Amino acid sequence: MIETKDNLPLKFGLLCVALVWFFFSGYQFIKGAFNIYHSSFWIALTDTAGMFGLGFRTMAALIAVFTILFFIAKKDLSKPELLMSVRWVILGEIVYFLALFPVLIWFMALNTGASSLGLGTILESALPVFVESVIIPVALVKLFFELNPNKPEKGAIKWGLIAGTIYIFMFWLNNTGNWASTVTEKGIEYVTAYPDHILSFGLTTVGLLALALYAAYFTKKSIGTQSLEKLNLRKVGAIVTAVGLYFLVIYVMWLLFGTDAKWSYWYAWFLGHNMDLWALVLPLAGVPLLFHNKK
Repeated sequence: MIETKDNLPLKFGLLCVALVWFFFSGYQFIKGAFNIYHSSFWIALTDTAGMFGLGFRTMAALIAVFTILFFIAKKDLSKPELLMSVRWVILGEIVYFLALFPVLIWFMALNTGASSLGLGTILESALPVFVESVIIPVALVKLFFELNPNKPEKGAIKWGLIAGTIYIFMFWLNNTGNWASTVTEKGIEYVTAYPDHILSFGLTTVGLLALALYAAYFTKKSIGTQSLEKLNLRKVGAIVTAVGLYFLVIYVMWLLFGTDAKWSYWYAWFLGHNMDLWALVLPLAGVPLLFHNKK
């Protein structure tokens, strides 16, 4: 059985993260469903596919909420029950990211025959969408099949760490690409003119990359771990907390220092179109892991 004694802060944190994930995804799904543009075939296709995928992510988040509530209320869960719930959550994520594949096809169709693509275009559009619609689904599919009660935990731990590391690289690519577009439009003076922009730019381009590289290092060192009891969950908690703090710090800086004069493509993306903004609550689950008791 999967014991749930103690660790009340961790269970509460997981529940809060799952609830925020569900409400954020559900809100974005409902909002997007009423704002699908039909000005062209490709826009209608990519918007519709995106909403389809976001619907699956919303359902995945709801399953996560019910799983954690059941986990808390029942006091214990059998390993097959827990793994089945987690697999449904992962399946929702797989569909969510696969739904972005038409965006990649659109990008390739638009640039067929182009003599060259700018670094900004590749960094902002091509590479992030490729990672989201191809690399992440492949890792999640592998994790899905490794989450089998008849298989050793080693495979699930390995692919869980790999998938988590790819997520962080995705965050870095997405946000760095949008900072690059903003600098291209407004010039580097837009960054250097404001201390909060310097911090935001540094956390994005350097901080997230450093975190992704550390996650990759940790994954390489832990990839042969045989069971969760032997995995250093405190380091996992540190990585999860750092990811959440990145989103939280930038969001709070806008609340404190944001003005109409500072508004740009960067803020339009981060505040209005960022499907990962829910991650700002990740420290609620990450901090308890820092003090995790292996029992």
